[in-house]
This record gives sequence, C-alpha cells and structure tokens, in this order.
Amino acid sequence: MAWASLESSLSQSPPCRHNGPVSRSKAEPNYQSKTGADFLLLDLRDAPRGGLSDWLAGQLRQAIADGRLPVGGRLPASRVLAEELRVSRGVVTEAYQRLIEDGHAVGRGRAGTVVVAAPIAADRPAAHGPEEGVRPRPARSGPVPQAPCVFDSAPAADVFDALRANPARIDFTPGVPDLTAFPRAAWLRAERQVLAHLSPADFGYGDPRGAPAFRRAVVDWLARYRGVRADPGEVIVVAGVSQALGLVAEVLANEGIGEIALEDPGSLGVRQHLRSRRLATPPIPVDSAGLRVDVLRSIGARAVALTPAHQFPTGVVLDGNRRRELMQWAAEGGLVLEDDYDAEHRYDRPPVPALHSLMPQSVFYTGSVSKILAPALRVGWLLVPPRYRDAAIIAKRYADLGNAVLPQLVLAELMESGEMERHLRMLRRRHRQRRDAMIAAIRAHLPRARVHGAAAGLHLMITFDEPVSDTRLAAAALARGVKAQPLSWHYQQPNKPGLVLGYAACTPGGAAEGIAIIGSVLGQLVG
Repeated sequence: MAWASLESSLSQSPPCRHNGPVSRSKAEPNYQSKTGADFLLLDLRDAPRGGLSDWLAGQLRQAIADGRLPVGGRLPASRVLAEELRVSRGVVTEAYQRLIEDGHAVGRGRAGTVVVAAPIAADRPAAHGPEEGVRPRPARSGPVPQAPCVFDSAPAADVFDALRANPARIDFTPGVPDLTAFPRAAWLRAERQVLAHLSPADFGYGDPRGAPAFRRAVVDWLARYRGVRADPGEVIVVAGVSQALGLVAEVLANEGIGEIALEDPGSLGVRQHLRSRRLATPPIPVDSAGLRVDVLRSIGARAVALTPAHQFPTGVVLDGNRRRELMQWAAEGGLVLEDDYDAEHRYDRPPVPALHSLMPQSVFYTGSVSKILAPALRVGWLLVPPRYRDAAIIAKRYADLGNAVLPQLVLAELMESGEMERHLRMLRRRHRQRRDAMIAAIRAHLPRARVHGAAAGLHLMITFDEPVSDTRLAAAALARGVKAQPLSWHYQQPNKPGLVLGYAACTPGGAAEGIAIIGSVLGQLVG
C-alpha cells in the first residue's frame, strides 16, 4: 500500500523545472510529494493545508479509540515520525502534547510517549454481534481512564485481561511474587550450561509429559518441600495451573462427571476456567478450619477443587480434622483437585504436607513456578491418580505435544544447583517485609478492617463490617491509581464485603500510599 501511495504521489506531482539551484528551506510546501508514514499508514494528502498538528492528533486519537494503538502502546519517537512524514518535528511534538494534555498519553522521558487511556468513541454496531462471553464496555466521559467500568457489573470472561490492561501506579493484584527479584543472572548461567550440553536431537519433539530431567527435578523439589513422594514417570509438565485445570476437567468430563465443587470463597479464575469446560461449580463454604466437608458430602459431589495449604483468598489451612473427613470422603469414591497455591511462601506458621502425600490414589495435584519465579514462564506440573494418568497424557499430547523443552531444562538446572532454593529464601525475607508494611498501613488507615491470611502466601484478605460495595470501592480506588480485587468477585454466595490485596510485588512505600488511598476512598463511601 505504501508503494501505491508513492506511485500515486509521483504521478500527480508536477515536473520540477528550474534553471539553477533551489534552496530546500525556501521551497513551497507540496503535500502531494510526501509519501506519508508506515506508522498507521498516515498519508498527508488527507491533511488540510495548515493545522497539521490538529490533523495528526485527531488521527492518533482515532487509532487509540479503535484499538490500533492499545493502552500501554508506545508512540514512535517524534523525530522518527517527523522524518517519515517529512514535516517539522514541532508538528509531531505538538500533536503528542495535545494527547498528553487531554489524558490519553503520558510522556515518560527516554521511554517515550505511552498511551494510557482511550478517548470516547461512538458505538459501532458489530458485524456479527458481540463475542459470546465478552461484556461490552460503556464509554465514560472525562479524561479519567476507563478502568472503573471493569467493576460495573458481574465479572465477564475477560475481566482479568481487562483489569490488567488498566494502568495503575500501585498494583495490589494477588498471586504475583516480587518480579523485580527474578534471578536473571542465575537464569542466564543455567541456560548457558544447558545449551553447552544439548545435542542436535534434543531440539526435536520430546515426550508430551515433559523433559525427563525436569520431571526428575520436580519430583525432588516436591519431596523436599511438600512431602510428596512420586516417580518422574507420574509427572505431566503443563503450561501453568490453568492448563492443569483444563486437562483434569476434560478427563473427568469424559468419565461422566459434570461438576467440580469449589471452595466459597474461592478463586474466580478457577471458577471461570471450569465453567468454560461446561462443568458446574457448586459452592462449598469455607470457615476458619477450611472447607466444610460435611456440606461437600451433603450435596453428593463426586469431585472438589481446593487450596488446602493456603486457601485462596482467606489464607486458612485445612486443619487435621477436616483432612481426616476429606480422606474418608475420598475413600468412598470422591476425587480431589489440589491446587498447591503459593504453598512455599510461609512466614509465621509451620509447613503442612500436601494432600497428595496422604491419598495419592484420589488426588490430582498441581503446582507451578509462577509464584516462585514468574507467571510469564507458564510452567507447572500435574500428578494424576493412576487410573486417569493415561487419559491425562493423551489430553496433553493433543493439546500442544508438550511444553517447550529449553525452559524446562533451565528450570531443572536451577532446581538441582540449589539456585531455586536460594531464590525462595530471599523471596521469603522480602515478602515478609512487604507483608508487614501492608499490615502496618492497614492498621493506620483502615483500623476497622479485619485482616485474614497473614501467616503465609502473597496476599492479604481484608473484610469490612460497614455496608459498603466492595466493587464500588475497588472502582474508586482504581480511578485514583490503586488496583485491587473486590472480595465479592471470589464469592458465589453473598458475604461480607472486602478486598484481596497482593503485597509481594509492591514496595513498602507503595503499599503505605495505596492503603492510605483506599482508606480515604472508603471514608468517602461510608461517610
């Protein structure tokens, strides 16, 4: 298309005739001779004479509104775009400044100019109606980012994507470790070590269960940290716990099991994932001792998913009596999907063994490196009861032929060399400090809030006795630059309002500021 514009431009331009040298600086402007920019296919022939900055700012706003320039996207350097358009740099910098002034972009020095909010756009009818499961977002007036609309109604299938896309100065999203601590140097050393010993054949297709070296490392890790005894042949390497959920859901559905009971409160993401597989998710209440096994038994459920070592989001541990009740229920034919959610992160309580160590014949056990290293790695593991193992391996084979091998081998090197353990010890110290800073801020700015689950994990749950909408609270906080999840998202049955606050990825200063903002917003809502 750029060549077509060039040919058209050349064919329409009058021949240049002169008898001597001509100064370029004094040449008459000739928009027809300018080919435009590859960026957004901008063509100056569409621009009016004069008012180039107005025109360019309008083109950029339209591109932001229709998604060609997404929130978080960076605009080209002003010098580069000016050269491509063959206009003065001042034209581009003025257009960028107008986007900054009306709240659609921010200047970040050497990082450039970044889009932070979309302008109001007229609703356009979809060609085939809205995508199923995706809630349309209403336009809002003013320069405030569109973030609060995430909380306007019941969370849709894309709610976490939408929330992640909304910028915030202070992010209390749960389930994320301190990503600034990722061991880059150790990772590079391990990667060089792995590459130095790989043969050409190692770059081919592998076992869909995963690289044998990584499965051996996983077995050793689980034996040391979770009391799980297994053979490497029993491990299926998965793309995070989310894929493990999908594989288990497929296997159980093929066995005629149409529902998996869930803790209430429990992870909204898990609930959405299982429901996407057309499984019902009856709620089972959680109290100070963990999952109510008596209720599980009373509803006649054949399978249950739970987080027994550090329940999400309450933080309680499934106690000894409940574990014995659950073992009896499983002995009668029940199946357990154990998500060993951030179990390695303990601060003020002794470790508890995984359920799989007590009843491996009845437990689908899953975990990942997301809470130790980074969610972006998308590497986890799944142990399956023997009678379902072949079906799970077949499901994994048809899903993706197996995870990428190189990251598995690097992780195996980190585990076997002791680097993973050293990293975990460092994270525990850092996360404990950040947890303490958040608790101190809650005591100072939210003195009437109740704090839950402080002894372990990566987040706190707080509840309020005041009759306040936690979704309104989260929306108002987000509008002021603080991102948190309302507790009501994670309940199926009505309960007390509250927030789920991740502290591991937030500095102590950021936690203090963010909690102070939440306290101010709460005072306005209930005052």
